[in-house]
Amino acid sequence: MLSWLPSIPYAPEQGGYWDPITSTLDWCEENYYATEYAAEIVNTLTNLWFMYLAFKGMFNCRRNGHDNVFFVAYLGYLLVGAGSFAFHATLKYPMQLVDELSMIYTTCLMFWATFAYSRPQPIQLLLGVFSVSLALFITGYYHYLQDPTFHQNAYAILTAIVLFRSIYVMELNIRPFYRQRHEEHEKAQSSPTLTEAEKTEEKRKDRRDSEILRTMWVMIAFGLSIFLGGFGIWTLDNVYCSKLRAWRHEAGLPWGIVLEGHGWWHVMTGFGAYCYIQWGIWLRHCLNGRQDEFEMVWPAWWSVPRVEKVAVAGNGSVSKKTR
Repeated sequence: MLSWLPSIPYAPEQGGYWDPITSTLDWCEENYYATEYAAEIVNTLTNLWFMYLAFKGMFNCRRNGHDNVFFVAYLGYLLVGAGSFAFHATLKYPMQLVDELSMIYTTCLMFWATFAYSRPQPIQLLLGVFSVSLALFITGYYHYLQDPTFHQNAYAILTAIVLFRSIYVMELNIRPFYRQRHEEHEKAQSSPTLTEAEKTEEKRKDRRDSEILRTMWVMIAFGLSIFLGGFGIWTLDNVYCSKLRAWRHEAGLPWGIVLEGHGWWHVMTGFGAYCYIQWGIWLRHCLNGRQDEFEMVWPAWWSVPRVEKVAVAGNGSVSKKTR
């Protein structure tokens, strides 16, 4: 396979700077074949993409005045990438906990942000206490069990709850509002008191609202597909590890890197998680009735989407910001 391409043979697995391994997990990538300072070089370096997206998200939040909870979510996202970087470089148990538990904590933060939105202050406080208690319970029980399956299941369940709750909020709080407003608009069309300018503005809002919902669903489908695709590749990496290792050694470096399934998991789920937070930011602005103040900038599916503030001209009209 690919024998006609120039390649560098894999070095045999050997000990490294961070030995001995103390983590409860050791992935399919061979250890210390590239450098003695990184146990799993591809799994380590792919986290730089995670960290880049986290910084990009934090910068976007500060630049455009998004809610602070999303800045903190991206900060947690950065901790996930940094923890995973340290974990795969060292294969040490403390670094494994930083990697895995930061995923739980960031998801618990999004759990609180999703369920506490627009609730009375006492309810927000109770949900905050519940979220912190849940995070502490998962931390203690996982450390007691030291079973990665428990962490993976807890993370998957939390992520699914947050995702479906957000979709529920979008459909029951945005779409009914749009539908009701559209019906009121249809009735108002026959009113002699409604000016032509007002009718034109209502039609613009209808088109805007329909486009927002369409793009939101495209974003959900895209982000979920990327996330599940990364999970599928990671699963194949676990199930067919011995065969993949043989193929990698046959192909040699750098071509064998393409078959590093856990590295693809980092790249794909990192992008999927980033898209989800951007969608959450946009959803929050729409729930606050600020659709005309912010826009989703997503030129192509392979580009990184971002929610940006729309510039307001001196005459009060809106225009796209210079990018």
